[in-house]
Amino acid sequence: MPTPTREQMLEFARGYVELWNAGKKDAWVANWKKIAPGGFKMLDPVGTPPKFDFEGCCVKPFDLFQPMTRFSVDPSTLFVCGNEIAWVMANTFTKDGKSVVMKSIETYRFGEDGSVEIRTHYDVPDKADPVAGELFETYLPDHD
Repeated sequence: MPTPTREQMLEFARGYVELWNAGKKDAWVANWKKIAPGGFKMLDPVGTPPKFDFEGCCVKPFDLFQPMTRFSVDPSTLFVCGNEIAWVMANTFTKDGKSVVMKSIETYRFGEDGSVEIRTHYDVPDKADPVAGELFETYLPDHD
């Protein structure tokens, strides 16, 4: 599989946010598999142990986060350079009627073999955070 084109990466980026926010899991998974049918490596966030499989990188996080998380990417923060996408994601978490917005810097590097390496940068919320603490305790149980 050749490296995705700029147009394919932009289509993926649009689908990443739109399909997530719409709760369309099957379409969101298909969006991923279309652009990255090969191996996965994800550091989420950088500094935590990497995840290497599609289930652990995409499916399980969708199931855990999507019900209470919405994504937004300001187009002025979306960059496609060569075989990579970078953006600043506004992640809005909502629990019990309270919302908090956490921003992340995310990069996606696509390989000629259909692989992707994902690197995210954000401050992990404290376990005591009333909105996102429990969620991240589940996602990153060994994080201090």
